[in-house]
Amino acid sequence: MGTNVKVQTEKKAKEHADAKRMNGSQIVLRALAEEKVEMIFGYPGGAILPTYDEIYKMGIHHILARHEQGAIHAAEGYARVSGNPGVCIVTSGPGATNVVTGIADAMIDSLPLIVISGQVATNVIGTDAFQEADVVGVTMPITKHNFQLRHVDDIPRVMKEAFHIATTGRPGPVLIDLPKDVSTAEGEFKYPESVHMPGYQPTVQPNRLQIKKLSQAVQRAKKPVILAGSGVLHADGAEELREFAEQQQLPVTNTLLGLGSFPGDHSLFLGMAGMHGLYAANMALHECDLLINIGARFDDRLTGSLQHFAPDAEIAHVDIDPAEIGKNVETAIPVVGDAKEALKSLLSFNNEPGQYDDWHDHLKAYSKNYPLWYHGDEKTLKPQALMELMYEETNGEAVVTTDVGQHQMWAAQYYRFANPHRWVTSGGLGTMGFGFPAAIGAQFAEPNRDVIAVIGDAGFQMTLQEMSILQELNLPVKIVIVNNASLGMVRQWQELFYEERYSHSLFPIQPDFLKLAEAYNIKGYKIETPSDAREVFKQGLREDGPVLFDFRVTADENCYPMIAPGKGHHEMEGIRP
Repeated sequence: MGTNVKVQTEKKAKEHADAKRMNGSQIVLRALAEEKVEMIFGYPGGAILPTYDEIYKMGIHHILARHEQGAIHAAEGYARVSGNPGVCIVTSGPGATNVVTGIADAMIDSLPLIVISGQVATNVIGTDAFQEADVVGVTMPITKHNFQLRHVDDIPRVMKEAFHIATTGRPGPVLIDLPKDVSTAEGEFKYPESVHMPGYQPTVQPNRLQIKKLSQAVQRAKKPVILAGSGVLHADGAEELREFAEQQQLPVTNTLLGLGSFPGDHSLFLGMAGMHGLYAANMALHECDLLINIGARFDDRLTGSLQHFAPDAEIAHVDIDPAEIGKNVETAIPVVGDAKEALKSLLSFNNEPGQYDDWHDHLKAYSKNYPLWYHGDEKTLKPQALMELMYEETNGEAVVTTDVGQHQMWAAQYYRFANPHRWVTSGGLGTMGFGFPAAIGAQFAEPNRDVIAVIGDAGFQMTLQEMSILQELNLPVKIVIVNNASLGMVRQWQELFYEERYSHSLFPIQPDFLKLAEAYNIKGYKIETPSDAREVFKQGLREDGPVLFDFRVTADENCYPMIAPGKGHHEMEGIRP
């Protein structure tokens, strides 16, 4: 009896030991489970097939895109809305190079991604083997970090480090290149409980002395303003931002990517600033004596001409990435740290608000006297009116994704985001083709919320193949095509700055988008008049599944107001009292 017990014990011990030994692909997927990854976006191919075989065996939730660019943009949308890293798996060579645009997009917009690219076997790396590409070299400038695995035993450590790097400090994409032989080799699964990276220690807690200097600057200021960027959203600091602005009675403006970090209907909110920002917001930046930048990059589309940017202001800049502070704009009060922690520290001083009544009245007069405007009529559908309609019919509660261009700016101007993580757009890279697949990822992140992909007719044609996902899963994404039969922003620039030479920016021939929707078994509507727009949109919004709206808007409408290249905030065009 004792011998049998011993044999059984030894057998169980061996089974336990065997269970710990896995091939590289199994280790990768177990690591994803340890990081609580809910889904993977990807596309299979030769070098990554061992990993896809294990995905099949383990029943992991995988979303099959129809193009790798669609997969990575969907992962971006998922990351932007959920706050969790998006995971994308592709094969070697063209599979890996097809996600380069998405990696660059995530890098400049600070989105946490884990990209796993298959690679040819280690013994043929560097020989121009079939479907080989030096993806590590290609992506080195556009990733926060990248790895190429050479031994199966390195996988657990690398996976742990990759998630740590992608999600801490300033978030960003991390690529892991997985050679085929490493994915099939056997090793032991021991997932690290912690990460030890002496060379990577992002500062989270801001220096208390610098926070005190900023607090004192607020007390001295007569015309302060907060510029809030996406760093507030990444830090989950929207509530602290609202509390600080209310405590000190500070006016607030947002960058494009910062929309939603402060309630769009709040009395202290001035609107979006920048090239197509609101006049009051831009004039607040131009006339302020204290500019408090929290989590924004001071990029050129926000600042306009640096020669004219905030000429009389003391600049304070709160950012978790020290490389951004002083990079574009000279900074008097640098604060390195997490935006949420910095705001909590500022709140702790509990200072009395300054006497800003004259400043508030001045800015309110700008808002009242120089609002957004457009000429509406009963015959043509104006894109601005479409955005207002969308906002009203969704009560501002939808997740809105966009591509880049006029439709993007109109959505940013007219859809007032009251809550964080409802606005998903390509900012720094300005990626056409981003908006629709990003909406797919956003819908997975928010399955019970309306998700609307606001896209141009041109950008939609870059990634429309992802409609197959909507058809396959009955995913209820609502596609709003703002159809002006052109590359709208390109056409606008050619009109304004190139003497109306419309070089290859007009689309006289287009597909029938309704027939295209029908091909994917998706309900479609074509809307050409203002009288039909509201009722059709309302009807489509009630549909349980996906819907495509082809809104035929005024073709020659321009997006105003606008800061022309080389101009300052005080030189905006398209302002009407």
